[in-house]
Amino acid sequence: MFIRVLAISTLLCLLPVAGLATEWQELDWTELMPPEDLALLENMPVADHEGNEPVTLPEEIMEGNIRPELDGTPLRIPGFIVPLQVNDDQKITEFFLVPYFGACIHVPAPPPNQIIHVTYAPGYNPDALYHPFWIQGVLHTDKVSNDVADASYVMDAVLVEPYQEAY
Repeated sequence: MFIRVLAISTLLCLLPVAGLATEWQELDWTELMPPEDLALLENMPVADHEGNEPVTLPEEIMEGNIRPELDGTPLRIPGFIVPLQVNDDQKITEFFLVPYFGACIHVPAPPPNQIIHVTYAPGYNPDALYHPFWIQGVLHTDKVSNDVADASYVMDAVLVEPYQEAY
């Protein structure tokens, strides 16, 4: 009888902890692109920085094709924050997460499948926006458009923290 009570007590203590454990999948930005978009990007000609012609991406890439199987994925991804909205405390509550510094500021913006529209209710007050951040949350395949750029993915972040490489 004692063993049964001990086993049940242990199980009841561990159940809440098991519910909190989320397996955060780390993805590379290129993994947000469907294989055909990635192939187009990898086969682009080398940019000629000597000429006056602007570098443009193929139209197919700019359509923002997604990987539908990523919808609902608990994700941890590094990137740079492009603020869209702040709260009364001047904390960023809505932003685009992009793969490289200066994206969305320079034209053209990255392809929509390389931009994640993030909301973070508590808000975040970063020391410097030119540093990368880790963002954790559940990724969804919804499109968001505004004056800055278009995003093919959205996320309600549960964690925003300065980027540090994993050891």
